[in-house]
Amino acid sequence: MGDIRQSLLPRDVLSAAKELLYHLDIYICNMVQSGRQPPQVDSKTLDLIEEFILHTPKDRNAPVRRMSALQELQLLEIMCSCFQEQSRETVRQLMFSALFNLQGNQADESRMALLSKLVSMAVAVGRVPILECAAVWLQRTHRLYCVRLVQVLVDDYCSMVPGSGPTLQNIHSASPRFCCQFITAVTTLYDLTSDELTPPLELLQMIVSWIQDDPRLVLITFLNSPLSGSQPISALDVTPLGGLIRWCVKAPLAYRRDRKQAVANGSSDGEPDAARLFSALHLSVLQVLMLLPNILNEKGLFGRLALLQMESVAALTSDLSRLLDQADKHTHAATGDAHAASQLALDRLAQALQVAMASGALLCSREDLRAICSRLPHNNLLQLVLSGPVMYYNNIHTPPLAYSPHAAHSPIPAHAALPTLPAHTPHTPLSSIPASHAQYPAQPFMTGMPFPFRPGH
Repeated sequence: MGDIRQSLLPRDVLSAAKELLYHLDIYICNMVQSGRQPPQVDSKTLDLIEEFILHTPKDRNAPVRRMSALQELQLLEIMCSCFQEQSRETVRQLMFSALFNLQGNQADESRMALLSKLVSMAVAVGRVPILECAAVWLQRTHRLYCVRLVQVLVDDYCSMVPGSGPTLQNIHSASPRFCCQFITAVTTLYDLTSDELTPPLELLQMIVSWIQDDPRLVLITFLNSPLSGSQPISALDVTPLGGLIRWCVKAPLAYRRDRKQAVANGSSDGEPDAARLFSALHLSVLQVLMLLPNILNEKGLFGRLALLQMESVAALTSDLSRLLDQADKHTHAATGDAHAASQLALDRLAQALQVAMASGALLCSREDLRAICSRLPHNNLLQLVLSGPVMYYNNIHTPPLAYSPHAAHSPIPAHAALPTLPAHTPHTPLSSIPASHAQYPAQPFMTGMPFPFRPGH
């Protein structure tokens, strides 16, 4: 395609970009039809894209070609039509990659700006082919650029234009694949470490409703993609489960911090709704985890692929420990609300860990789990999880890789004959027991010690 450059130079910026998109479509169609493996756009074509669509001049002395706002809008409409009219998925994906795959050069900023506007428009007008291509882009691109894209979408539909949230809500039905990747990127962006990194209430409500309506939504990328044992470190997680668990565990402390600041500013609206939404989200995440044993067994991946990485669990426990320390320092004296929020966060962590291990999403030993939770304060449920056995759901017999398969499948030896017991002699009556027990002090977890018996009061 390098020979068409001279014909594009005399044209105005919009006409040249439109002509290049037309030739790019023909070029990729011919390449796919020829059966070239692997199909790859050559460097001369990429140079033309950068010069006439992204407007990054190759010659430093050449004048920079700029589009007006109207011309840029027209280009976005042309691109939407181009992808909508192309019926072959392979051609659409190759075109999208040629236009927006990052090359590590100065044109990448222009790529990201154009991509963000194109995807935002595709959400607004329901252009499913572009959303499907963007889902694959989110799957393959460095997470730093993925969060930049979703930040634009959140700003456009949850911040800048009031009442535009329902438009973003529709991506669940328009492109579940894009919706899944969107949730993964959003949970990566908002880590609840500050006000700016706390998800807007409208966005949170959307995500909760999506997962409640279709729990398998968060597994779509995993279910429809060929997976290896490990994902690239720079890519987004294969599911948003880790990010959603992080939200649920940190929310009681993070939103309590936000409520204090809101009260100081004279407003506390929205906090009860946030608490209710995070509670519903936590339940939905546990329900998704309980779907995994059958799914992993069908794929032959039970005990072989961890959808929750130990590194992310360790990072979560470290963040939680820091939040708990900060809460203690800010309150100076442990109040009832502060204690309840801390225990709720620890309870949610314990529940998520137990169900994740039992469902095969988290592959680790109890010793490893105790090590990464060693800095957390005492919590009865967490103590039980750290010291108790793994319970597999749905009659799963294949153990995770962290456990010995020989122990799980070894034959059970026959019982020896029981000796004859002597006749039972009456016991000496016990002295009367007081009606109430003395209060037992809480005991910190000690590595290697079994969970102590605690009588109920």
